[in-house]
Amino acid sequence: MGFIRRQEEKFALQLLQWQYNKTGQPAPDPPTLRRHARILVDDAHRIARERGGNIWAILKEAVRKAPPR
Repeated sequence: MGFIRRQEEKFALQLLQWQYNKTGQPAPDPPTLRRHARILVDDAHRIARERGGNIWAILKEAVRKAPPR
């Protein structure tokens, strides 16, 4: 896994943690949270390939819309 991909996953992880804190829900265990972040990054890359766009903006929007798991 490359440097940029790791940074994208870290960013998604931070966004997810922020979302859980904001809603007052307990965050899942770290492995589950990391898996969710990886899934969000994969989805963001797929969307960027299909429609174009900025990965960071897609991630922010995905976390905002995604119901906490």
